[in-house]
Amino acid sequence: MIKIALPKGRIADKTLQIFEKFIGESLCFEDRKLILTKEKFEFMLVRNQDVPVYVERGAADIGVVGLDVLEEQQSSLVRLLDLGFGKCKIAIGSPNHYTLDFSNPNLKIATKMVNITKSFFAKKAISVEIIKLYGSIELAPLVGMADAIVDLVETGDTMRQNNLKIDETIMEISAYLVANPNSFYAQKLEILEIQKFFKTQIQS
Repeated sequence: MIKIALPKGRIADKTLQIFEKFIGESLCFEDRKLILTKEKFEFMLVRNQDVPVYVERGAADIGVVGLDVLEEQQSSLVRLLDLGFGKCKIAIGSPNHYTLDFSNPNLKIATKMVNITKSFFAKKAISVEIIKLYGSIELAPLVGMADAIVDLVETGDTMRQNNLKIDETIMEISAYLVANPNSFYAQKLEILEIQKFFKTQIQS
């Protein structure tokens, strides 16, 4: 049995479509159920941020998760494949009327991605104060609490609607197929077969 952790939403739907071709059967979670068992596979729906936890702790053998989550959690999972869907980016944004000055020694950055932000500014040798928020990140510079934000951007609409502009892209994001290192060792042939199949599907 191979256990697979999927993030709820579009990425799970896309992943299940590929697994349907792999297994040759339709896959559909019953209303509100979080586990789906089909042949020698068990699929579980979890929050995107929780996928690495389920896989790291061995509750799932493999999973699909955004690169942003892997980088932010500094995850040691085996990265099997960049799936190329679920694309977005992590960007720095600031108010339209404001010129972001990286030489300012008192820069304040609001974000929920503390590790990614720290790493980015450390590489530039820039000292910043990071304000951790859990949501509505765009509000922070509008009320003067922060100079800029670091956030996930899909279309940029949310930033534009809140009079913010993108100053710089930190990284491009997509969904990754990942594996628990122990599972990868114990079930290597099965997991590599899945990886190979996914690779042909995303290239076709």
